[in-house]
Amino acid sequence: MEDVLSQAPLFVALNDEAASALRSTMVEVKISRGDDLFTEGDPGEHLYVIVKGKIKLGTTSGDGRESLLAVLGPGEMFGELSLFDPGPRTATATAITDSVVLGLGHEDLVPWLSGRPVVSQELLKALAQRLRRTNEALADLVFSDVPGRVAKALIELSEKFGTRRDDGLYVSHDMTQEELAQLVGASRETVNKALAEFAQRGWVRLEPRAILLVDTDRLTRRAG
Repeated sequence: MEDVLSQAPLFVALNDEAASALRSTMVEVKISRGDDLFTEGDPGEHLYVIVKGKIKLGTTSGDGRESLLAVLGPGEMFGELSLFDPGPRTATATAITDSVVLGLGHEDLVPWLSGRPVVSQELLKALAQRLRRTNEALADLVFSDVPGRVAKALIELSEKFGTRRDDGLYVSHDMTQEELAQLVGASRETVNKALAEFAQRGWVRLEPRAILLVDTDRLTRRAG
């Protein structure tokens, strides 16, 4: 667990003593696959660090359409906006697999940060990176076609969840076809067509809730 926590922006700048002190103030929460940790519109007073499993962040439009903002894994942090601007949650956090997260409340963290500007800088850096990814996703929706967005999503998922094998990079993403389509921002049919094309070209091999990336170079070029 400590190795996973050391990857999180909240802990990366801390020595062992400080990290242990912060860890002692955090509350462990176990979430079963398919359950929500919080929903869009809920009061936001905690940030979370994933220790085990995968969490998706999604939003729902007024007409019921769903969109995935991100799929996160061990060592990643979410809900940090609540620390700087407590208010309603802007997304729903749902467990894709059985997961374990550590939660930290606004009232516990803010006084603790007051004497640790380096940690504050790491949190601000994490927020800036999240904003940058959001801007890139918006640009992709405008300028990239669906196959390009699918290729980019596969590359990004491989960077988080990929395991190198002799026959390629195995990515156990644990998402349904519908969830993958929501992540790309396209219909399931269009995304499946792109995946089938990639498989036909020999770039990937499709498996249930997983994919084997056989030719990451070509996928990276297709992602643009």
